[in-house]
Amino acid sequence: MRRALLLPLLALALLPGSPAGAQGPSPTPVEVVKVDGALDRIVAGYLEEVLREAEGAGAVVVLQLDTPGALGRSGVALAERVARATVPVVTWVGPAPARASGAGLLLVAASSVAAVSPGSQTGPLDPLDVARPAARFPGILARVAEALRARGDGELELVDRPLTAQEALDLGVADVAAASVPELLGRIDGRVVPTAAGRVRLATRVATSPEEGPGVEVLFRDLGPVRRILHGVATPTAIYLLLVLGLAALAFESTQPGFGFAGVSGVALLGLAAYGLTVVPTSWAGLALLGLGVGAMILDVHLRRLGPLTYGGLAGFAAGSWLAWRGVGDAIDLSTWVVALAVVGSFLFYGFALTVALRSRERIVSARHGLIGLVGEARGDLAPEGPVFVKGTLWRGRSADGPIPKGTRIRVRGVDGLILKVEPEPDDG
Repeated sequence: MRRALLLPLLALALLPGSPAGAQGPSPTPVEVVKVDGALDRIVAGYLEEVLREAEGAGAVVVLQLDTPGALGRSGVALAERVARATVPVVTWVGPAPARASGAGLLLVAASSVAAVSPGSQTGPLDPLDVARPAARFPGILARVAEALRARGDGELELVDRPLTAQEALDLGVADVAAASVPELLGRIDGRVVPTAAGRVRLATRVATSPEEGPGVEVLFRDLGPVRRILHGVATPTAIYLLLVLGLAALAFESTQPGFGFAGVSGVALLGLAAYGLTVVPTSWAGLALLGLGVGAMILDVHLRRLGPLTYGGLAGFAAGSWLAWRGVGDAIDLSTWVVALAVVGSFLFYGFALTVALRSRERIVSARHGLIGLVGEARGDLAPEGPVFVKGTLWRGRSADGPIPKGTRIRVRGVDGLILKVEPEPDDG
């Protein structure tokens, strides 16, 4: 998904070597890509696609970065790909309070130009993988450093603490400071930057009148709806909430006749959670404990009581919630408040709400069984279902044998869940 805007006040040209002798720079496409959240395989695959298309079009890529790091090796290896890009890649950590930590710092180091926004944070390098803080990636840093040397860039800077924007500039981690992308394009005017295809001089000029030339074609890109959803569910908090809500929806459906909207929604939520579990490392023992706890509470609901299974299941649910993602980094850790609210909400939902709903349904079904044999009237055409009026109340009826016209006297012959089975009452006259 992309949308193109012509910005009449900006002009950006990319000229190899010296611009001497040129009549004037032609418009250069600029791909502005927002990179928000952990660098998972969805983001890595998408940025690989953007870089490939930009190299084919000769475009400049601007990465608007705000990330705590990578999820697995995909995000880490992405830095090597950026270092080997044949077009300039400009990384901007912004707007404030954006950050570039872990593998995000590697992206900053691997880019042709590194920029920071006032109020942003750069570093630290560790942990590279926010899902496995203790994991190490032998050879990855050496490969990124080798790619930087191959294009004639400096050594890879390793940062062991969070840096403010000014500290990043003072230590040479960032090249320029800018509060916005247009300001950034103005500040990098005339810079000679490295790419895998050689050093390139960037010409960014502000077009204040039509005589100064055409504006720059800026393409704003994003993940698109499907990839945005998949990227959004790849965090412990999202997975946990999807599991809790999905299981609750299926539990509610188990108290109802048939399979309706709640069941379909529950399956969809659990499907998204299952995808997230393939991305984020999870303790399967903790996940099993969580599931068994919910199962015990559902069983107590069907036993029509608030007993040992509910309390034991709630304890298992709480323990499983705490264990499932215990080893992930602080940046994506499951909040204690989220777990606490889920435990309290589960107690109220399984211990009271579902039990009350099930008992109410049973009372209605019991009352309908008491209508068997009574005579009423069809208040609409039954073909085969429609409204019937029996014992002073409007019910939903189903014809047992062919259509029944509106106004026909009917007799209740049975109950199917919450629906009365009826048939026409013979006319005594």
